[in-house]
Amino acid sequence: MSKYKRFAVVMLGITLLVIFICNGIYLLNSRRDSGRIYRVETARVAKELQEKPAEDIDLSKYHTIVSVREFVPEENCNEDYVVEQAAGKLYRISYRQTKAQGTLVPMNIAFGCLFILMLVFLIYIGQKVLKPFHNMSELTCELAKGNLSVPIKAEKSRFFGRFLWGMDMLRDHLESDRQKELEFQKEKKSLILSLSHDIKTPLAAIELYTRALSENLYDDEEKRTGALQGISRNAKEIEKYVNEIVTASREDFLNLKVQEGEFYLSNVMRSLELYYRDKLLATHTELVMDELTDCLLKGDENRLVEVLQNVMENAIKYGDGIAIRIFYADEEDCRLISVENSGCTLKEEELPHLFDSFYRGSNSHGVKGSGLGLYICKDLMRKMDGEVFAQMDGTRFRVTVVVRKA
Repeated sequence: MSKYKRFAVVMLGITLLVIFICNGIYLLNSRRDSGRIYRVETARVAKELQEKPAEDIDLSKYHTIVSVREFVPEENCNEDYVVEQAAGKLYRISYRQTKAQGTLVPMNIAFGCLFILMLVFLIYIGQKVLKPFHNMSELTCELAKGNLSVPIKAEKSRFFGRFLWGMDMLRDHLESDRQKELEFQKEKKSLILSLSHDIKTPLAAIELYTRALSENLYDDEEKRTGALQGISRNAKEIEKYVNEIVTASREDFLNLKVQEGEFYLSNVMRSLELYYRDKLLATHTELVMDELTDCLLKGDENRLVEVLQNVMENAIKYGDGIAIRIFYADEEDCRLISVENSGCTLKEEELPHLFDSFYRGSNSHGVKGSGLGLYICKDLMRKMDGEVFAQMDGTRFRVTVVVRKA
């Protein structure tokens, strides 16, 4: 705020300086104009004196001429005058300088009003915009530090009220997500500890059976067969626990939610094109989008954009960079959105596994990724009562997103 106050003082000072300069220029020009006027009018009077006597000259049509009479050197005159010769006589032509104050006063009133308006505007900006902004300047830093428990103070400012309301919603959402994450971590640790404890029992049994067999403690074939069966049984039990860990991990590590609603396909595709048109232009990849027949869809608009972005990213990363095509089809009560790229080197037998979590195809060598993109797409589309699947046609790879119509 101190910088703004200095800025305001400087601006007001500059404004006053400009007003003074304008006044000086105006007064100077007015005097020059006045001088020109009386010179022109005295010359006109002198011309008239060549034709008529002084008493016959109508002075009402002159702005600066006061009187015209014969010049008498001994006569005192308190007015400004010039001496002109006409018809063989000398005449004293008295004049007055025109005053600029008549126009100067309204001009300065206007300048004063502008100065007051500027002062009010600067005070308003300082109090209603910069002061609230200064008060919340530490807000984002506190959120970044993780200070999420204290609600954000509401601000009635017409400029920042909605912003602060949105920031408070973000803070509340982050706090809720943090609590859920803590609960999830707690549940995960409890699960791991519980399963680890459960695994110890069959593992100990396997260790005993193995030691007994290695030391030839069983003297007949029937006991050795029973020990081997015991090892197999306990190994299957351990495998069951491992599967439980894997299943729990796959179900919980991504807590994806969708908000059901209705939206137009054109809004989704406009957002997608806006994001990728320039990006693909930079890589000299042609983006071909078939003509769109708009329709109303069901699901989560933001999540559908996320799904299509994941599909587009895969097309960019694993294609040959020549062209990406987006086209549409209708099937019963669904709209199909297909993204196709050229340069596919996948094997046909890999298609069923592409939507598994952490699975990466044979064409992923040297390409960064986690193997979760298509898995997330499938999970989101199923939660929106839709589907996603992949197809291959020679070197062309196509991912089709199926969305329900409203």
